[in-house]
Amino acid sequence: MTIDFDKMDGLVPAVVQDDATGDVLMVGFMNAESYARTLELGCVTFYSRTRQKLWTKGETSGNFLRVVSAATDCDRDTVLLRVNVEGDGLVCHTGTRSCFTEPLPVKTAEVPR
Repeated sequence: MTIDFDKMDGLVPAVVQDDATGDVLMVGFMNAESYARTLELGCVTFYSRTRQKLWTKGETSGNFLRVVSAATDCDRDTVLLRVNVEGDGLVCHTGTRSCFTEPLPVKTAEVPR
């Protein structure tokens, strides 16, 4: 299966999910090179849009994201990576297990009957 890197100027979102719990841990971006490196190393490698270079999650923190499986969506423009977290398990640079810790106010929608 191929990934369509052309839709977003060479990048695709990469959703990282804990294989054991199903929790979404983080989202990053991949280009073709970082995707190939992820497959080669077995650890998630992203493309940094701000630094304009590849970076393997865990190279400085020790919290590597070891790939268990990878899938793409029906449009082939997003990647889902199920991972095992190595190290102390703190994935976010803020020191939390997941990057998704900031609640947003959401009105609960009523289902029409």
